[in-house]
Amino acid sequence: MKKILFFLIAFSILESTNLMAHSGGHYHKGDGIVLNTWRLKSGEKVKGNFSFAKDNKIYLEQEEGLIKSINISDLILEDQKLVKFKIAKFTQINYTPTISIANEDHTMKYLPICIFSLLLFLVYLFNKELIKVYILNSKIGLSSICILFIISILIACSKSETTTSTNTNNTIINPISVSIPKTRTTFMDSAFAAFKPSIGTSWDETYFYIASTGIPNHNMMIGITSWQQQVPITQPYNGTNSWSIPLQPAYASTPLSTKTNLMKGAVAVAVNGIPIFNALNNRGEDSYKIGELDNWGGHCGRGDDYHYHAAPLHLSTINGPQPIAFAVDGFPVYGTKEPDGTNMIALDTCHGHNGTNGLYHYHGTTDYPYVIGALKGKVTLDPTTTAPENQVIPQAFTKPVRPATSPLSGATITDFVAVGINGYLLTYKRGTKYGYVKYSWDANNKYTFILTDTAGNSVTSTYQR
Repeated sequence: MKKILFFLIAFSILESTNLMAHSGGHYHKGDGIVLNTWRLKSGEKVKGNFSFAKDNKIYLEQEEGLIKSINISDLILEDQKLVKFKIAKFTQINYTPTISIANEDHTMKYLPICIFSLLLFLVYLFNKELIKVYILNSKIGLSSICILFIISILIACSKSETTTSTNTNNTIINPISVSIPKTRTTFMDSAFAAFKPSIGTSWDETYFYIASTGIPNHNMMIGITSWQQQVPITQPYNGTNSWSIPLQPAYASTPLSTKTNLMKGAVAVAVNGIPIFNALNNRGEDSYKIGELDNWGGHCGRGDDYHYHAAPLHLSTINGPQPIAFAVDGFPVYGTKEPDGTNMIALDTCHGHNGTNGLYHYHGTTDYPYVIGALKGKVTLDPTTTAPENQVIPQAFTKPVRPATSPLSGATITDFVAVGINGYLLTYKRGTKYGYVKYSWDANNKYTFILTDTAGNSVTSTYQR
Protein backbone atom coordinates (compact mmCIF):
# COMPACT_ATOMS: atom_id res chain seq x y z
CA MET A 1 0.00 0.00 0.00
CA LYS A 2 2.88 2.35 0.73
CA LYS A 3 4.07 1.87 -2.84
CA ILE A 4 0.67 2.98 -4.12
CA LEU A 5 0.78 6.11 -1.99
CA PHE A 6 4.30 6.98 -3.08
CA PHE A 7 3.23 6.48 -6.71
CA LEU A 8 0.26 8.84 -6.30
CA ILE A 9 2.39 11.55 -4.70
CA ALA A 10 5.14 11.31 -7.29
CA PHE A 11 2.70 11.17 -10.19
CA SER A 12 0.77 14.17 -8.87
CA ILE A 13 3.86 16.35 -8.64
CA LEU A 14 5.21 15.33 -12.04
CA GLU A 15 1.86 15.64 -13.79
CA SER A 16 1.13 19.07 -12.34
CA THR A 17 4.50 20.25 -13.64
CA ASN A 18 3.87 18.82 -17.11
CA LEU A 19 0.36 20.20 -17.34
CA MET A 20 1.50 23.69 -16.50
CA ALA A 21 4.00 23.45 -19.33
CA HIS A 22 1.49 22.49 -22.06
CA SER A 23 2.10 23.75 -25.59
CA GLY A 24 0.14 26.72 -26.86
CA GLY A 25 0.03 29.21 -29.68
CA HIS A 26 -2.21 29.78 -32.68
CA TYR A 27 0.00 28.20 -35.33
CA HIS A 28 0.97 24.54 -35.42
CA LYS A 29 2.78 22.40 -37.96
CA GLY A 30 0.37 20.83 -40.40
CA ASP A 31 -2.33 23.48 -39.92
CA GLY A 32 -1.72 24.93 -43.39
CA ILE A 33 -1.12 28.38 -41.91
CA VAL A 34 1.03 30.68 -44.07
CA LEU A 35 3.50 32.64 -41.93
CA ASN A 36 4.71 36.02 -43.13
CA THR A 37 8.39 36.42 -43.97
CA TRP A 38 10.19 39.42 -42.41
CA ARG A 39 13.49 40.48 -43.92
CA LEU A 40 16.35 41.98 -41.93
CA LYS A 41 19.01 44.34 -43.22
CA SER A 42 21.54 41.59 -42.52
CA GLY A 43 19.85 39.41 -45.13
CA GLU A 44 18.31 37.10 -42.55
CA LYS A 45 14.66 36.12 -43.02
CA VAL A 46 12.36 35.44 -40.07
CA LYS A 47 8.97 33.72 -40.40
CA GLY A 48 6.13 34.70 -38.09
CA ASN A 49 2.89 36.65 -37.91
CA PHE A 50 2.69 40.07 -36.26
CA SER A 51 1.49 39.72 -32.67
CA PHE A 52 2.21 43.07 -31.01
CA ALA A 53 4.68 45.94 -30.80
CA LYS A 54 6.42 47.41 -27.77
CA ASP A 55 9.52 49.53 -27.07
CA ASN A 56 10.57 49.79 -30.73
CA LYS A 57 10.32 46.04 -31.18
CA ILE A 58 7.85 43.80 -32.92
CA TYR A 59 6.91 40.44 -31.52
CA LEU A 60 6.16 37.67 -34.01
CA GLU A 61 4.21 34.54 -33.19
CA GLN A 62 5.79 31.49 -34.81
CA GLU A 63 4.81 27.83 -34.90
CA GLU A 64 3.84 26.16 -31.63
CA GLY A 65 3.36 29.51 -29.85
CA LEU A 66 7.00 30.62 -30.00
CA ILE A 67 7.43 34.40 -29.75
CA LYS A 68 10.30 36.09 -31.59
CA SER A 69 11.22 39.73 -30.96
CA ILE A 70 12.93 41.89 -33.59
CA ASN A 71 14.16 45.47 -33.41
CA ILE A 72 12.12 47.48 -35.89
CA SER A 73 15.26 49.32 -36.98
CA ASP A 74 16.83 45.98 -38.02
CA LEU A 75 14.13 45.40 -40.66
CA ILE A 76 14.53 46.50 -44.27
CA LEU A 77 12.75 49.72 -45.18
CA GLU A 78 9.73 48.06 -46.84
CA ASP A 79 9.06 45.88 -43.79
CA GLN A 80 9.52 48.87 -41.47
CA LYS A 81 6.74 50.59 -43.41
CA LEU A 82 4.55 47.54 -42.94
CA VAL A 83 5.21 47.55 -39.19
CA LYS A 84 4.33 51.24 -38.90
CA PHE A 85 1.09 50.62 -40.73
CA LYS A 86 0.15 47.70 -38.49
CA ILE A 87 0.93 49.69 -35.34
CA ALA A 88 -1.11 52.65 -36.55
CA LYS A 89 -3.95 50.42 -37.68
CA PHE A 90 -4.26 48.48 -34.47
CA THR A 91 -3.80 51.57 -32.32
CA GLN A 92 -6.80 53.00 -34.13
CA ILE A 93 -9.03 49.97 -33.69
CA ASN A 94 -7.76 48.96 -30.27
CA TYR A 95 -9.04 51.77 -28.07
CA THR A 96 -12.10 49.78 -26.89
CA PRO A 97 -11.85 46.36 -28.48
CA THR A 98 -13.66 43.39 -27.05
CA ILE A 99 -11.81 40.26 -28.02
CA SER A 100 -12.02 36.62 -27.16
CA ILE A 101 -8.71 35.33 -25.83
CA ALA A 102 -7.49 32.22 -24.11
CA ASN A 103 -7.79 32.52 -20.32
CA GLU A 104 -4.45 33.81 -19.11
CA ASP A 105 -5.16 32.39 -15.62
CA HIS A 106 -5.16 28.82 -16.91
CA THR A 107 -2.50 27.87 -14.38
CA MET A 108 -5.11 28.29 -11.62
CA LYS A 109 -6.70 25.08 -12.88
CA TYR A 110 -3.75 23.15 -11.56
CA LEU A 111 -3.97 24.63 -8.06
CA PRO A 112 -6.14 21.77 -6.64
CA ILE A 113 -3.68 19.06 -7.66
CA CYS A 114 -0.76 21.07 -6.30
CA ILE A 115 -2.46 21.65 -2.93
CA PHE A 116 -3.57 18.03 -2.77
CA SER A 117 -0.04 16.76 -3.47
CA LEU A 118 1.57 19.17 -1.02
CA LEU A 119 -0.81 18.38 1.86
CA LEU A 120 -0.48 14.65 1.31
CA PHE A 121 3.29 14.93 1.34
CA LEU A 122 3.41 17.12 4.48
CA VAL A 123 1.05 14.85 6.43
CA TYR A 124 3.13 11.84 5.50
CA LEU A 125 6.34 13.66 6.41
CA PHE A 126 5.24 14.76 9.90
CA ASN A 127 2.79 12.04 10.91
CA LYS A 128 3.37 8.71 9.24
CA GLU A 129 1.08 7.00 11.75
CA LEU A 130 -1.85 9.16 10.69
CA ILE A 131 -1.35 8.11 7.09
CA LYS A 132 -0.97 4.49 8.14
CA VAL A 133 -4.11 4.35 10.31
CA TYR A 134 -6.59 6.48 8.32
CA ILE A 135 -5.43 5.87 4.78
CA LEU A 136 -3.22 2.84 4.25
CA ASN A 137 -5.17 0.56 6.63
CA SER A 138 -8.57 1.99 5.71
CA LYS A 139 -10.38 1.07 2.53
CA ILE A 140 -12.58 4.17 2.82
CA GLY A 141 -9.60 6.45 3.39
CA LEU A 142 -7.59 5.02 0.52
CA SER A 143 -10.62 5.13 -1.80
CA SER A 144 -11.28 8.77 -0.88
CA ILE A 145 -7.69 9.74 -1.60
CA CYS A 146 -7.84 8.02 -5.00
CA ILE A 147 -11.13 9.75 -5.88
CA LEU A 148 -9.76 13.17 -4.89
CA PHE A 149 -6.65 12.48 -6.93
CA ILE A 150 -8.69 11.57 -10.03
CA ILE A 151 -10.91 14.67 -9.65
CA SER A 152 -7.82 16.88 -9.41
CA ILE A 153 -6.37 15.34 -12.55
CA LEU A 154 -9.65 15.86 -14.45
CA ILE A 155 -9.79 19.52 -13.43
CA ALA A 156 -6.19 20.06 -14.50
CA CYS A 157 -6.78 18.44 -17.89
CA SER A 158 -9.95 20.37 -18.69
CA LYS A 159 -9.86 22.82 -21.62
CA SER A 160 -9.22 26.50 -21.07
CA GLU A 161 -12.27 28.70 -21.08
CA THR A 162 -12.38 32.02 -22.88
CA THR A 163 -12.79 35.36 -21.27
CA THR A 164 -13.64 38.78 -22.60
CA SER A 165 -11.01 41.42 -22.20
CA THR A 166 -10.87 45.10 -23.03
CA ASN A 167 -7.46 46.46 -23.90
CA THR A 168 -7.01 50.07 -22.88
CA ASN A 169 -3.23 50.02 -23.15
CA ASN A 170 -2.15 51.50 -26.47
CA THR A 171 1.49 50.55 -25.90
CA ILE A 172 0.92 46.90 -26.82
CA ILE A 173 -1.17 46.16 -29.87
CA ASN A 174 -2.35 42.57 -30.09
CA PRO A 175 -4.37 41.79 -33.23
CA ILE A 176 -6.16 38.56 -32.34
CA SER A 177 -8.55 38.72 -35.29
CA VAL A 178 -8.66 41.35 -38.02
CA SER A 179 -11.27 41.33 -40.76
CA ILE A 180 -10.35 42.43 -44.27
CA PRO A 181 -11.99 45.74 -45.16
CA LYS A 182 -14.44 45.83 -48.03
CA THR A 183 -12.79 46.88 -51.28
CA ARG A 184 -13.68 50.42 -52.34
CA THR A 185 -15.56 50.43 -55.63
CA THR A 186 -13.87 53.72 -56.56
CA PHE A 187 -10.49 51.99 -56.26
CA MET A 188 -11.58 49.10 -58.47
CA ASP A 189 -13.32 51.32 -61.00
CA SER A 190 -10.25 53.52 -61.39
CA ALA A 191 -8.21 50.44 -62.37
CA PHE A 192 -10.54 49.79 -65.32
CA ALA A 193 -10.95 53.45 -66.32
CA ALA A 194 -8.23 53.51 -68.99
CA PHE A 195 -10.02 50.79 -70.98
CA LYS A 196 -13.45 52.38 -71.13
CA PRO A 197 -15.69 52.62 -73.13
CA SER A 198 -14.55 49.29 -74.61
CA ILE A 199 -15.54 47.76 -71.29
CA GLY A 200 -18.21 48.63 -68.74
CA THR A 201 -18.28 48.40 -64.96
CA SER A 202 -21.03 48.34 -62.35
CA TRP A 203 -21.51 47.04 -58.83
CA ASP A 204 -23.92 46.21 -56.06
CA GLU A 205 -23.36 45.46 -52.38
CA THR A 206 -21.69 42.12 -53.08
CA TYR A 207 -19.92 42.15 -56.45
CA PHE A 208 -18.06 44.40 -58.86
CA TYR A 209 -19.10 43.56 -62.43
CA ILE A 210 -17.06 43.85 -65.64
CA ALA A 211 -18.76 43.76 -69.03
CA SER A 212 -16.67 43.28 -72.18
CA THR A 213 -16.71 41.86 -75.69
CA GLY A 214 -13.80 39.53 -74.97
CA ILE A 215 -11.65 41.32 -77.57
CA PRO A 216 -8.68 43.27 -76.13
CA ASN A 217 -7.37 46.62 -77.38
CA HIS A 218 -4.03 45.03 -78.35
CA ASN A 219 -3.21 42.64 -81.17
CA MET A 220 -3.58 38.89 -80.69
CA MET A 221 -2.44 35.42 -81.82
CA ILE A 222 0.98 36.33 -83.28
CA GLY A 223 3.75 34.10 -81.89
CA ILE A 224 1.69 30.96 -81.21
CA THR A 225 3.60 27.81 -82.22
CA SER A 226 1.13 25.25 -80.87
CA TRP A 227 -2.20 26.20 -82.41
CA GLN A 228 -5.61 24.65 -81.84
CA GLN A 229 -7.02 26.39 -84.99
CA GLN A 230 -9.27 28.55 -82.80
CA VAL A 231 -9.60 32.29 -83.47
CA PRO A 232 -10.89 35.17 -81.33
CA ILE A 233 -14.51 36.25 -81.72
CA THR A 234 -16.65 38.51 -79.56
CA GLN A 235 -18.21 37.02 -76.44
CA PRO A 236 -21.38 38.15 -74.63
CA TYR A 237 -19.71 39.06 -71.32
CA ASN A 238 -22.47 41.46 -70.28
CA GLY A 239 -25.66 41.70 -68.26
CA THR A 240 -26.11 38.64 -66.08
CA ASN A 241 -23.12 37.06 -67.87
CA SER A 242 -20.67 39.77 -66.77
CA TRP A 243 -17.51 38.92 -64.85
CA SER A 244 -18.04 39.13 -61.08
CA ILE A 245 -15.42 40.06 -58.47
CA PRO A 246 -16.43 39.91 -54.77
CA LEU A 247 -16.12 43.21 -52.92
CA GLN A 248 -15.57 41.57 -49.53
CA PRO A 249 -12.61 39.19 -49.73
CA ALA A 250 -11.99 36.75 -46.88
CA TYR A 251 -8.99 34.51 -46.26
CA ALA A 252 -9.50 30.83 -47.01
CA SER A 253 -8.57 28.39 -44.26
CA THR A 254 -6.54 26.51 -46.88
CA PRO A 255 -5.60 28.29 -50.14
CA LEU A 256 -6.80 26.44 -53.24
CA SER A 257 -3.74 25.43 -55.28
CA THR A 258 -3.87 26.02 -59.03
CA LYS A 259 -1.57 23.02 -59.55
CA THR A 260 -4.40 20.63 -58.73
CA ASN A 261 -7.47 22.83 -59.19
CA LEU A 262 -9.13 25.43 -61.41
CA MET A 263 -8.01 24.13 -64.80
CA LYS A 264 -11.35 25.33 -66.08
CA GLY A 265 -12.69 28.87 -66.13
CA ALA A 266 -11.06 32.11 -65.07
CA VAL A 267 -9.00 32.69 -61.92
CA ALA A 268 -8.84 36.46 -62.50
CA VAL A 269 -10.10 39.20 -64.81
CA ALA A 270 -7.68 41.68 -66.38
CA VAL A 271 -8.49 45.39 -66.29
CA ASN A 272 -9.13 45.32 -70.06
CA GLY A 273 -12.00 42.86 -69.53
CA ILE A 274 -10.13 39.75 -70.66
CA PRO A 275 -10.26 36.71 -68.35
CA ILE A 276 -7.07 35.15 -66.99
CA PHE A 277 -7.01 31.36 -66.76
CA ASN A 278 -4.80 28.98 -64.81
CA ALA A 279 -1.19 28.89 -66.02
CA LEU A 280 -1.82 25.19 -66.71
CA ASN A 281 -4.18 24.16 -69.49
CA ASN A 282 -6.87 21.53 -69.02
CA ARG A 283 -4.23 18.83 -69.59
CA GLY A 284 -2.08 20.17 -66.76
CA GLU A 285 0.59 21.59 -69.10
CA ASP A 286 2.19 25.02 -68.83
CA SER A 287 0.52 26.79 -71.77
CA TYR A 288 3.32 29.31 -72.12
CA LYS A 289 6.14 26.76 -72.17
CA ILE A 290 4.55 24.55 -74.81
CA GLY A 291 4.01 27.46 -77.22
CA GLU A 292 0.24 27.83 -76.94
CA LEU A 293 0.34 31.56 -76.09
CA ASP A 294 0.83 34.62 -78.24
CA ASN A 295 3.14 37.58 -77.60
CA TRP A 296 0.63 39.02 -75.12
CA GLY A 297 0.19 35.86 -73.02
CA GLY A 298 -3.13 34.76 -74.49
CA HIS A 299 -4.80 32.41 -76.95
CA CYS A 300 -8.27 31.18 -77.87
CA GLY A 301 -10.18 28.39 -76.19
CA ARG A 302 -12.50 25.84 -77.75
CA GLY A 303 -15.27 28.43 -77.90
CA ASP A 304 -13.11 30.86 -79.90
CA ASP A 305 -12.80 32.86 -76.69
CA TYR A 306 -9.63 34.88 -76.17
CA HIS A 307 -8.10 34.68 -72.69
CA TYR A 308 -4.73 34.89 -70.95
CA HIS A 309 -2.82 32.07 -69.27
CA ALA A 310 0.21 34.23 -68.44
CA ALA A 311 0.30 37.60 -66.70
CA PRO A 312 -0.65 40.48 -69.04
CA LEU A 313 2.25 42.60 -67.78
CA HIS A 314 1.97 44.84 -70.83
CA LEU A 315 -1.10 46.39 -69.20
CA SER A 316 1.21 48.08 -66.68
CA THR A 317 2.42 50.38 -69.46
CA ILE A 318 -1.12 51.75 -69.56
CA ASN A 319 -2.21 51.36 -65.95
CA GLY A 320 1.02 52.37 -64.24
CA PRO A 321 1.07 51.41 -60.55
CA GLN A 322 -2.59 50.38 -60.51
CA PRO A 323 -3.69 46.72 -60.60
CA ILE A 324 -3.55 44.87 -63.90
CA ALA A 325 -6.27 42.43 -62.81
CA PHE A 326 -8.49 41.28 -59.98
CA ALA A 327 -8.63 37.66 -58.86
CA VAL A 328 -11.95 35.86 -58.50
CA ASP A 329 -11.45 35.83 -54.71
CA GLY A 330 -11.49 39.65 -54.66
CA PHE A 331 -7.78 40.42 -54.20
CA PRO A 332 -6.02 42.71 -56.72
CA VAL A 333 -3.18 41.63 -59.01
CA TYR A 334 -0.31 44.05 -59.60
CA GLY A 335 2.53 43.92 -62.10
CA THR A 336 6.19 43.46 -61.20
CA LYS A 337 6.22 46.58 -59.02
CA GLU A 338 4.64 47.25 -55.66
CA PRO A 339 1.66 49.67 -55.61
CA ASP A 340 4.01 52.46 -54.43
CA GLY A 341 6.34 51.87 -57.39
CA THR A 342 9.11 50.13 -55.45
CA ASN A 343 10.58 46.80 -56.49
CA MET A 344 8.45 43.75 -55.82
CA ILE A 345 9.27 41.95 -52.58
CA ALA A 346 9.28 38.18 -52.05
CA LEU A 347 6.07 36.31 -52.85
CA ASP A 348 4.40 33.52 -50.92
CA THR A 349 3.15 30.25 -52.39
CA CYS A 350 -0.06 31.96 -53.51
CA HIS A 351 2.08 34.37 -55.59
CA GLY A 352 1.34 37.39 -53.43
CA HIS A 353 1.84 39.04 -50.04
CA ASN A 354 0.54 41.78 -47.75
CA GLY A 355 1.31 45.29 -48.93
CA THR A 356 2.51 48.20 -46.81
CA ASN A 357 -1.16 48.98 -46.19
CA GLY A 358 -1.57 45.55 -44.60
CA LEU A 359 -3.84 44.30 -47.39
CA TYR A 360 -3.12 41.22 -49.47
CA HIS A 361 -2.46 41.33 -53.21
CA TYR A 362 -1.03 39.12 -55.94
CA HIS A 363 1.68 39.93 -58.48
CA GLY A 364 2.09 39.03 -62.13
CA THR A 365 5.55 37.75 -63.12
CA THR A 366 7.30 36.26 -66.12
CA ASP A 367 7.79 32.85 -64.50
CA TYR A 368 5.37 30.15 -63.34
CA PRO A 369 2.73 30.44 -61.92
CA TYR A 370 2.70 33.87 -63.64
CA VAL A 371 -0.36 35.19 -61.77
CA ILE A 372 -1.82 32.94 -59.07
CA GLY A 373 -0.23 29.93 -57.38
CA ALA A 374 -3.17 29.39 -55.05
CA LEU A 375 -6.28 31.40 -54.27
CA LYS A 376 -5.66 33.15 -50.96
CA GLY A 377 -9.31 34.05 -50.53
CA LYS A 378 -12.49 32.06 -50.07
CA VAL A 379 -14.35 31.07 -53.23
CA THR A 380 -17.35 28.96 -54.18
CA LEU A 381 -16.69 26.05 -56.52
CA ASP A 382 -19.09 24.93 -59.22
CA PRO A 383 -20.64 21.72 -57.80
CA THR A 384 -20.99 20.30 -61.32
CA THR A 385 -17.21 20.31 -61.79
CA THR A 386 -14.49 18.20 -60.19
CA ALA A 387 -10.77 18.77 -59.63
CA PRO A 388 -8.56 19.39 -61.42
CA GLU A 389 -11.07 20.77 -63.95
CA ASN A 390 -13.20 22.56 -61.37
CA GLN A 391 -14.05 26.24 -61.56
CA VAL A 392 -15.15 29.14 -59.40
CA ILE A 393 -18.69 30.50 -59.57
CA PRO A 394 -20.11 32.96 -60.40
CA GLN A 395 -18.32 32.73 -63.74
CA ALA A 396 -19.05 34.33 -67.10
CA PHE A 397 -19.50 31.83 -69.92
CA THR A 398 -18.59 31.80 -73.59
CA LYS A 399 -21.03 31.28 -76.45
CA PRO A 400 -19.37 29.29 -79.26
CA VAL A 401 -20.60 29.62 -82.84
CA ARG A 402 -18.88 26.59 -84.39
CA PRO A 403 -17.63 23.17 -83.32
CA ALA A 404 -14.24 23.04 -81.63
CA THR A 405 -11.30 22.44 -83.97
CA SER A 406 -8.22 20.22 -83.63
CA PRO A 407 -4.52 21.15 -83.33
CA LEU A 408 -2.54 21.88 -86.49
CA SER A 409 0.96 20.50 -85.97
CA GLY A 410 3.92 22.53 -87.17
CA ALA A 411 1.95 25.74 -87.62
CA THR A 412 3.25 29.12 -86.40
CA ILE A 413 1.00 32.18 -86.47
CA THR A 414 2.90 35.02 -88.12
CA ASP A 415 0.28 37.73 -88.59
CA PHE A 416 -3.16 38.79 -87.43
CA VAL A 417 -4.87 41.91 -88.76
CA ALA A 418 -8.33 43.45 -88.63
CA VAL A 419 -10.37 43.37 -91.82
CA GLY A 420 -13.12 45.96 -91.75
CA ILE A 421 -15.07 46.55 -88.52
CA ASN A 422 -16.11 42.97 -87.71
CA GLY A 423 -13.47 40.73 -89.22
CA TYR A 424 -9.90 39.43 -89.06
CA LEU A 425 -7.31 37.73 -91.22
CA LEU A 426 -4.97 35.25 -89.53
CA THR A 427 -1.81 34.09 -91.33
CA TYR A 428 0.12 31.00 -90.31
CA LYS A 429 3.25 29.34 -91.64
CA ARG A 430 3.74 25.60 -91.93
CA GLY A 431 7.12 24.63 -93.24
CA THR A 432 7.85 27.14 -96.01
CA LYS A 433 4.22 27.74 -96.98
CA TYR A 434 1.45 29.93 -95.63
CA GLY A 435 -2.18 29.31 -94.77
CA TYR A 436 -4.98 31.70 -93.86
CA VAL A 437 -8.15 32.04 -91.83
CA LYS A 438 -10.37 34.92 -92.86
CA TYR A 439 -13.55 35.43 -90.88
CA SER A 440 -16.18 38.07 -90.14
CA TRP A 441 -19.64 38.55 -88.68
CA ASP A 442 -22.58 40.82 -89.42
CA ALA A 443 -25.16 42.71 -87.34
CA ASN A 444 -27.35 39.59 -87.20
CA ASN A 445 -24.51 37.53 -85.66
CA LYS A 446 -23.97 35.47 -88.79
CA TYR A 447 -20.34 34.32 -88.90
CA THR A 448 -18.47 33.44 -92.09
CA PHE A 449 -15.16 31.53 -92.02
CA ILE A 450 -12.91 31.07 -95.07
CA LEU A 451 -10.14 28.54 -94.35
CA THR A 452 -7.28 28.36 -96.86
CA ASP A 453 -4.65 25.68 -96.27
CA THR A 454 -0.98 25.78 -97.32
CA ALA A 455 -1.85 24.00 -100.59
CA GLY A 456 -4.23 26.81 -101.56
CA ASN A 457 -7.45 24.87 -100.97
CA SER A 458 -10.28 26.96 -99.48
CA VAL A 459 -13.39 25.99 -97.53
CA THR A 460 -16.13 28.48 -96.59
CA SER A 461 -18.46 27.85 -93.65
CA THR A 462 -21.21 29.99 -92.10
CA TYR A 463 -22.65 29.81 -88.59
CA GLN A 464 -25.50 31.59 -86.86
CA ARG A 465 -25.12 32.57 -83.20
